[in-house]
Amino acid sequence: MKASEIRSKWLAFFESKGHKIEPSASLVPHNDPSLLWINAGMAPLKPYFDGRVIPENPRITNSQKCIRTNDIENVGKTRRHHTMFEMLGNFSIGDYFKEEAITWAWEFLTSPQWIGFDPERLSVTVYPEDEEAFRFWNEKIGLPEKRIYRLEENFWDIGEGPCGPCTEIFYDRGDAFGDLNDPECWPGGENERFLEVWNLVFSQYNHNKDGSYTPLPNKNIDTGAGLERLTSILQNVDSNFDTDLFRPIIDRTCQIANVTYQTNADNDIALKVIADHIRTVAFAVGDGVLPSNEGRGYVIRRLLRRAVRYGKKLGVDRPFLFELVSVVGSIMGGHYTEVVEKREFIEKVIRTEEERFHETLSEGLSLLGELVKTAKAGGQTQIGGADAFKLYDTYGFPFDLTEDFAAENGMSVDRDGFDASMEEQRTRARAARQDTGGMNVQGGPLADFTGKSEFVGYQDLTLAGAKVIAIVNGDSLVESASEGSQVLVILDRTTFYAESGGQVGDSGTIVGASFTLTVEDVTKAPHGQSVHHAVVTSGTVSVGDQVEAVVSSQTREDTIKNHTATHLLHRALKDVLGEHVNQAGSLVEPDRLRFDFSHFGSITADELTEIERRVNQQIWQGTTLQIDYKSLAEAKEMGAMALFGEKYGDVVRVVRVGDYSLELCGGCHVANTAQIGLFKLISESGIGSGVRRIEAVTGRHAYLYMEGQLDLLKQSAALLKSNLADVPKRIEALHGQVKELARDNESLQSKLSRIEAGSLESQAKVVGGVTVLAAQVSAPSMDALRGIVDELKTKLSSAVIVLGAVAEDKVNLVAAVSPELVKQGFHAGKIIKEAAAACGGGGGGRPDMAQAGGKDPSKLGEALQIAEELVLSQTNVI
Repeated sequence: MKASEIRSKWLAFFESKGHKIEPSASLVPHNDPSLLWINAGMAPLKPYFDGRVIPENPRITNSQKCIRTNDIENVGKTRRHHTMFEMLGNFSIGDYFKEEAITWAWEFLTSPQWIGFDPERLSVTVYPEDEEAFRFWNEKIGLPEKRIYRLEENFWDIGEGPCGPCTEIFYDRGDAFGDLNDPECWPGGENERFLEVWNLVFSQYNHNKDGSYTPLPNKNIDTGAGLERLTSILQNVDSNFDTDLFRPIIDRTCQIANVTYQTNADNDIALKVIADHIRTVAFAVGDGVLPSNEGRGYVIRRLLRRAVRYGKKLGVDRPFLFELVSVVGSIMGGHYTEVVEKREFIEKVIRTEEERFHETLSEGLSLLGELVKTAKAGGQTQIGGADAFKLYDTYGFPFDLTEDFAAENGMSVDRDGFDASMEEQRTRARAARQDTGGMNVQGGPLADFTGKSEFVGYQDLTLAGAKVIAIVNGDSLVESASEGSQVLVILDRTTFYAESGGQVGDSGTIVGASFTLTVEDVTKAPHGQSVHHAVVTSGTVSVGDQVEAVVSSQTREDTIKNHTATHLLHRALKDVLGEHVNQAGSLVEPDRLRFDFSHFGSITADELTEIERRVNQQIWQGTTLQIDYKSLAEAKEMGAMALFGEKYGDVVRVVRVGDYSLELCGGCHVANTAQIGLFKLISESGIGSGVRRIEAVTGRHAYLYMEGQLDLLKQSAALLKSNLADVPKRIEALHGQVKELARDNESLQSKLSRIEAGSLESQAKVVGGVTVLAAQVSAPSMDALRGIVDELKTKLSSAVIVLGAVAEDKVNLVAAVSPELVKQGFHAGKIIKEAAAACGGGGGGRPDMAQAGGKDPSKLGEALQIAEELVLSQTNVI
C-alpha cells in the first residue's frame, strides 16, 4: 500500500465518521509564539482545544506536516528518526471520547477495508489509573489483559492547559525483529519488534497555573499516528527510509553520486540524511522560511548544510540538492501541492544557499588552517573544543572533518570540550522552548455562550434596533452593568467589525434609552460572536435592552483605505519581486498599514519606487471593487489568493479589484480605489528569516506624512538660504566645499603632525639598546594621533612609541613597535591594553600597531608612565 493511499484511507475513514478534513497548516505557526515549528498534528488546533475558538464541526481529521529538529544527529543512524514527518490525526473537541476513539482506532487498523492488520499482532499501553481505557480495550475490543500494559508515563502533559492520560497502540513485527526472551522486548521497551503506530490522548483535565488538575469543562480527543511508520509496516521494509516516501530521493541521489544503496554503511547514512533533510528544507522554503542566521531560517540553513556535507562524503562537490526538489514534489505533491506549485522558487533558494555554503566551506578550511598554525606556534598539539564547535556551528564543519584535518597536521581535537559546547547550546534551546509555554487553560465566561450575533456593518455604520444578548463583567456573565464598568457586550446584530485578518476592531458608541457605552475595541468570542470591549459611560445597561450601534466613521474610513491598499500592495510586490512573494502577516489600523511578506534578499530603491507607483496607479484608475460569495473550490479556480494562516469555510468572500487583485478576505474595503486617495511607503526592512516588512500610509495620513516631509524640506532650504528647487544643487555645492576643506585640513594636519613629531623626537629614551617614547600630545582625533605616530616611525627607525591625547573629554592612545622589536617580544596590543586600563578604558591590536580609548583624562599621565615602565621592564633594566 502506497503512502499516499494510506493517507487517503485515513482521511476517508474519519470523514465517514463525521469528521471534517482539515488541510495541513503551514509549518510556520500562525499567531503562536510558543512554537518555532508546527511539531504535532494538534498544534495548529490549539485554539480549539483550549476553548479560544469553537470549531464549526467538533470532529476534525488531518494529515499534518510537522518539523522536530531536536537530536538531528540521530537522523540516518536510526530507522525512524526524521526532522520532518506527517502526523495523521483525529480530534474531538468536546464531542466523542474514549470509547469511540478506541473503537474507531481498532476498526481502522484491523478492518480489511482500511489497513487490515492482523489483530493478534496488536498490543496497547494505558495509564495505570485509567481503568476506563483498560475496560474498553479489554471488554469491548476483546484485547487480552496480557496485551494491555500499564505505563506510568502514559500521561500527556505539556504544562498549563488541557492534559490527560493516553493509550498507545503497538504492532508486533515478528521474531525477525526481536526475541521475546529479551527483557526489553515488549510494547514500550527499547526494541525494534514492537513498533508504536498510534497514540490516543484523552484530554480530560486542566493543568492549572497553581499546578493543580481539575476536570475540563469539555473533554477532548487528540490522536496521532506517524504516516512513515505505518507505511514501513504495510510495505514490509526495514526502515522508514525504505518506503516510497524516501526511496525515490535516495535512488536519485545515488545516480548523482554514482553510489549504490545498501552496499556501504557510511554511504547509507549519508543518503538517508540527504533524503530526510531535503524534504524538510523543500517544505519549509515552500512555506516561506528562507535560510538565515536566526530562528527558523537558521534551522533550515543547518539542515541544508548538513546535507551538503554528507553529499561531500559521497563525493559530490557541486550543488545538487536543488535537483532533488522535483523528486520530493513527485512523492508528496498529490497532497501538498505547494511543493509542486513553488518548485522553481524552492530550487532557486536551495541552489543559492548551496553555492554560498561551498564558498563558506573554503572560508572554514582557511580558519581551521589558522587554528592549527596558531596551536603549533604555541607548542600545542590539540585544537580546543570551543574552536571545533565554532567551526561546526558557524561554518557547518562536522567534528570528524575537523578531526581529519587536525590528524593530517599531527594534531588531535578536544572532543570533551566540543561535547560540552554542544550541550550548552542544547540547554539554551530547551530553556527557550520552556519559556514559551503551551496552551491556555480551557474555560471562560463565553466558552459556552452560543447566542447568535450577526455582523451587518460592511455598508452601514449605524444600526438601530439591535439587542444586548450578553454582558460580561470581570469573569462572569451578568444581567446588567452600571456607569464606570468595563464590560464585554454581545449584540444580536452589530455594525462593529471584530479584529480579524489583520484589520483592527472598530470603535464607536452603543446607545440605549438611558445609557451610553463607549466601544474601544471589538474581538471575536470562542463561538465567533463580535465582542464589544466597552466602558459604560452613563446609565445602566441590561441584557435585552434595545440599542443603536454607531461605528466611528472617520476611523472606519481610514482603516478600509489601508485594508484595500494592502491588497494592491500584495499584488504589486508579486509583480515587481516575483510570484514567490506571499503575505506573512499584516496589521491594518486607521493611521497606517503594515505588511509582512516572504522574500529573500534586499529590495532596491528602484524596486520600492516601482511598487509604490503601481499601487498608486491602481488608486488613480478609480476601479470599483467587486465582492462576491463563492464556494472555496470556485474561489480557488478563479485564482483568488488565500492569506497566510487564515482558515476558510465552505463559502468564502472574494474581493476583486478589476483585473489587478483577487483575494479571499472577510474584511472591510472601499467601494472604489479612488477613495484611497494616495499611497505612500514610509519604511521597508527585514524582520526575520526571509521575511520583510513594509509600512505605509494612505489618504489623509499620506497627505499629513507628505506635508511633514515638505516642512522638513522647507526648513532645510531656509538653513541653506535657498529656494526648494535649488536645494539639491546647494547641497551638492556644500559637499564639494566640505571635501575641499577636508583635503586642506588633512594637509594642515599632516604638517602639524610633522612639527609635533619633530618636537617629540628629542624626548625619546634609549635604555638597554631600546628606544622608548611615551608622551602626551595635542591631537583632536584618533586619526590625527595615528598621523603623529606615523611621522615618528619615520624619524625613529627602531623604537617603541606610545602617545596619548585628550579629545572631547576622552582619552585616545596609540602604540607602535618597529618590526625588529616585535621579534624581540615587544607587543603593541599588550602595552596599550595595560595603559588604557589605567584611565578607565580598553583596547588592543596587532604586535606592531594598536590603539585604545579611556574615560578619565586625569589619568593619562599615569597611563603613559605605565606604558613606559612596561617597555623598560622588558629590557631587564627595571
